[in-house]
Amino acid sequence: MVRTSPDAEIARQILLGFDDYREHFRLITTGARARFEQAQWQDAQRASAARIALYEQKVGETAKDLRSRFAEGVLLDVQRWPQVKSAYIELINPRFDDELSETWYNSIFCMLFSHDCISDNTMFIHSTRPTNRAQERMAQTRRYRPAGDLHGVLAQILNDFAFAVPYDDLDGDLRRLEAQLQESLPDWVCKDPDLAVEVFSSALYRNKGAYLVGRVFTRDEQWPLVIPLLHPEGAGIVADALITDEAEVSIIFSFTRSYFMVEVPIPAEFIGFLKRIMPGKHIAELYTSIGFYKHGKSEFYRALINHLAVTDDRFIMAPGVRGMVMSVFTLPGFNTVFKIIKDRFSHTKNVSRATVIEKYRLVKNVDRVGRMADTQEFADFRFPKSKFDPECLAELLEVAPSTVEVQGDTVLVRHCWTERRMTPLNIYVDSASEQQVQEALEDYGLAIKQLAAANIFPGDMLLKNFGVTRHGRVVFYDYDEICFLTEVNFRYIPEPRYPEDEMASEPWYSVGPNDVFPEEFPRFLFADIKQRRLFAKLHGELYDADYWKGLQCAISDGKVIDVFPYRRKERAVQ
Repeated sequence: MVRTSPDAEIARQILLGFDDYREHFRLITTGARARFEQAQWQDAQRASAARIALYEQKVGETAKDLRSRFAEGVLLDVQRWPQVKSAYIELINPRFDDELSETWYNSIFCMLFSHDCISDNTMFIHSTRPTNRAQERMAQTRRYRPAGDLHGVLAQILNDFAFAVPYDDLDGDLRRLEAQLQESLPDWVCKDPDLAVEVFSSALYRNKGAYLVGRVFTRDEQWPLVIPLLHPEGAGIVADALITDEAEVSIIFSFTRSYFMVEVPIPAEFIGFLKRIMPGKHIAELYTSIGFYKHGKSEFYRALINHLAVTDDRFIMAPGVRGMVMSVFTLPGFNTVFKIIKDRFSHTKNVSRATVIEKYRLVKNVDRVGRMADTQEFADFRFPKSKFDPECLAELLEVAPSTVEVQGDTVLVRHCWTERRMTPLNIYVDSASEQQVQEALEDYGLAIKQLAAANIFPGDMLLKNFGVTRHGRVVFYDYDEICFLTEVNFRYIPEPRYPEDEMASEPWYSVGPNDVFPEEFPRFLFADIKQRRLFAKLHGELYDADYWKGLQCAISDGKVIDVFPYRRKERAVQ
């Protein structure tokens, strides 16, 4: 009997842990179809949260199992881990999810060792997977040839994606989808004999929707194709819209939304398919969008270190009002901000470091409804000191000396979050046209309403805590005061007892820790009188305590709101 070396056995046990994680991930994901068919929206929310928590849970279980199987002197001998890595590479070479298994290995290593032990000899800092490796093809897409019959090909697509629940009005849906397709594409494309449609073989599920994702293409051009499907309670399936605009499709896969559930036998191939229809998306964001957020984090880190290696970019403080809790820096040529917690907060902020960390982690697990930026949490980032603007580094060392430290020619950032960089809303409206200001404030109010309907209260709703994306959407990104809406006590300001009460420096009424007075919002949110009046016209109900209480009642009754990531005018279900 041939005995397996400890290196090979450690590698094997790591991969067994990965297989266990992948199977549980698959089981949660495959249940999405039944939840959609049965309109089990609260179950869908719970499944989404469970799948997010699954990764850390299974990493912890695998690390615990390794510690129980191997002596500490064997397992924690970092000198043997280059051999463990080599053995692991041999094991994952035949796999179709090998890039994910590298990230899993990295997570196990970081669970066992301090970050001082990280190197490309012991971990997969750089992937060993060839970028364009020819893998065995699997039938992941379905192709259709309209041959001039758009109605017929759309009918075939919807019939190929039949559910246990029938379509509510298939003929009506088909007429509308055909009209939308003809309206969105040039006339010559619809008549091109070489026109083809390719659709991924599995639907993508998120919240209360299912999405058919593909592309429409000719010999020379292509357009993305997304058909959102809905299941109104007590009715049949509805094909809600047909979308071919790349910007609209990009928003559907936005960093501000919950992760899709989709069965992907070969993740890299599906990501390649998405990349073809959304070339502006980085693969890190695409992996994250389908639930592989840890691998998205790996790809983000690789893109970051590559950017630093090949450019002269230096970290600077991010534009905007300095935060009272967080300090934010950025790279001008890299579309990301880096957020660290200050050592001392403004006296007006009644939060602790632990509370801030808890709030930011909460955002990962809730439905962000397209209105909160996703974050990635990092520990022990190391950057060359030369990559920091001196003023930026000096400020970081001043406000967060426990987090940022200079070690020779290296800057150690012990803990930070990364977020997509956006234009702060207060800066945006200062330089925007009158029409742009109106559109931004309308979307700002919608963002607050949609977050509230999803049981999220931003806390600090100042314009500086919201950003504007490249698509013009307003997104919340400052989470240190975030809480569940149902935890807030919305009140009206009591009538003054005496005329002198209104002139007093202190309120004449008691204020509890969770009390919020919406009547105070106008003067807190808008110093600009013109903007204050415009917002009152657009969203005046936000100043009414009863509006917020009504949302709380709906949430307590178990209602799951509809917030869809595409324009209203394209929707069938209003």
